[in-house]
Amino acid sequence: MANTVKRYNVRMAGLGGQGVVTASHIISNAVVISGGFSSLVPFFGSEKRNAPVESYVRISNDEIYEIGEIVYPNVLMIFSAQVITLGKSYTMPFYTGLKQGGEILINNNKPIPFIPDEARELEEKEANIYYLPATEMANDVAGTELATNMAMCGAMAAIFGMPDMNSLEESVKDRFIGKGIVVSGGTAALDSVIEKKFAKKQKLLEANMKTIKAAYQYAIDNKWGAQKDSVDGKPVLVV
Repeated sequence: MANTVKRYNVRMAGLGGQGVVTASHIISNAVVISGGFSSLVPFFGSEKRNAPVESYVRISNDEIYEIGEIVYPNVLMIFSAQVITLGKSYTMPFYTGLKQGGEILINNNKPIPFIPDEARELEEKEANIYYLPATEMANDVAGTELATNMAMCGAMAAIFGMPDMNSLEESVKDRFIGKGIVVSGGTAALDSVIEKKFAKKQKLLEANMKTIKAAYQYAIDNKWGAQKDSVDGKPVLVV
């Protein structure tokens, strides 16, 4: 098991203002901090709220040489149901290119009623679909929907067993306190909004980590992904 290669090609899709690009940076950096390998490419048009945003992240415990858009993901992270229901995405239908048996994490508090063609194709792909009430969780735990992306990061970490929680915390510190991650103008403006809501950055860090841990636990409790094949509560992953 120690030499098993774990490799995930993740395509994230959401709307401007949901922190999709920030989430991709945090996950990618956390994997590197944990000793793994990662590459990422964000993709967005106009930097404004509710505009489509995508980000492509490759993570592995082995070296990665590819860069650029992920055409054939085995993981989809959907940050808004509107990506599916209103077609607010650069990739349509949203599951285009998804590999057989791929994993889909959707921010929604209940299953989405797919149209017949979508339901059929997802069934044929044997897709595993997980619904996470990420926005509700962010509001309940952090007191703001701006932590929605943190919930998505936490659930993903639990589903795939990487990155680990300590590395995620270090990555969040880099992002919001150390400023070790370069951000776009629009994301920097969003940071300003977030920071005004919290008196100190330390409180922001604590709120984000509580949200990450709550979503992580939610995934474990529901036996998602890696948890389906766990031994003594520890994920066993073979990809």
